[in-house]
Amino acid sequence: MRYYFHLGAEADHFEAIAFYESRQIGLGSAYLAEFEEIMVNVVSAVHRYRIKRKPNIRGVSLKQFPFTIIFREVGGDVQVLAVAHKRRRPDYWVKRI
Repeated sequence: MRYYFHLGAEADHFEAIAFYESRQIGLGSAYLAEFEEIMVNVVSAVHRYRIKRKPNIRGVSLKQFPFTIIFREVGGDVQVLAVAHKRRRPDYWVKRI
């Protein structure tokens, strides 16, 4: 299994990297490393993450950064629908379903 981004989620992800890197050199890399570590776990056991929206939209929070990765399984792969900030624009990503 592998993961891929919805175009909007990819934009969310790159914006977060750029924002953190602009704040402190290396912080964007730290965000990226945590994101990738979590996605390794997600693709290896997608069903262990709780459903946030029926029927199959799941989420997992980053530990060091205020983001939740919203994803679903599609055809044996994981589609990242959003990298959503926990305190901004709740459910903005729903239109991506």
